[in-house]
Amino acid sequence: MKDQIKKTMQHNQIVDIMYMAKDNTITKRRIKLIKIVGDTVQAYCFTRHAKRTFKFDNILAAYPVINRASGLNA
Repeated sequence: MKDQIKKTMQHNQIVDIMYMAKDNTITKRRIKLIKIVGDTVQAYCFTRHAKRTFKFDNILAAYPVINRASGLNA
């Protein structure tokens, strides 16, 4: 998972993640990666409209957002 996240960051892609919060609720977030610090990812969260920190261990799935109109990554 960590390698996939790093790859999307290198390509400046927007990513959809499934994330498990502290209270064990699972949410879908659309994020723009800013930087990786240790076992966390700092990113702008489009869902919350704010900069957030996500723990790698709590990211259940991650996939880049594809712009379907052009076939290019968003």
